[in-house]
Amino acid sequence: MEPADIVLRPSGDVSVRRLPTLTAARRSPASASAPWDVGPASGPGLWHEGTDMTHLAVAVDAEASPERVFGVLTDWGRHHEWMSLTSARVIAGDGHSAGSALAAFTGVGPIGFTDTMEITDWDPPHTVAVRHTGRQLRGTGAFRVIPRPGGGSTIVWEEDLEPPFGAAGRLGWNLARPVGAAFLRRSLRRLAKLSAV
Repeated sequence: MEPADIVLRPSGDVSVRRLPTLTAARRSPASASAPWDVGPASGPGLWHEGTDMTHLAVAVDAEASPERVFGVLTDWGRHHEWMSLTSARVIAGDGHSAGSALAAFTGVGPIGFTDTMEITDWDPPHTVAVRHTGRQLRGTGAFRVIPRPGGGSTIVWEEDLEPPFGAAGRLGWNLARPVGAAFLRRSLRRLAKLSAV
C-alpha cells in the first residue's frame, strides 16, 4: 500500500492522495486533488488495508504556527509529554536530518516494546518521515504540519504498517482500527495543546 499526500481543503477537511513513497517530490497542497477523505481534522481517521500493509492517517488542528508545532514534535526527548505511553530518544545522528535513528518505547513500566526508526525525510517545518526498522513494527510513518489559512496549522500523522503474524495480524489490526485512530488522535491533541504554550 502506498503512502499518501495530505491535502488541506479550504473547508478544513483533510484529503489523502496516494503517492509512490513518503519521500516523493514535495507537492503544493493547494494543487492536489484527492480521491480519499480523512474528513474534518477531528473526524474518524482513514485506514486502508492492502494485502500486507495497513494505512492509517489522522489529523488535528492546532492554534500554533507550523514552526512551533514542528519544533515541539521533533524535540524527541519531550515525546513522553504528548505521545501516549511513549518516550523517544535519538540513537544515531543528530535526530534532525535524514539518516538519523530514533528509538521509541511504548508501554507501562518494563512491559511494552521498542520501535526503532530511521528518519527518511526531514523538511522543517512541514514533514518528518521515518522507516520503522524494529521487529514488532515495520513500514513507514510521517508527521506533516500544514499551515492553515488565517493562522495555526493542521498536524497529520500517517502510518503504513505491516502487521506481524500474517493474516491473523491483519485481522487484529482491522479490529483495532478505532482504538489505533483514537490513540493517534489523542496524542496529536496533546501535541497541539503543548505547542500552544
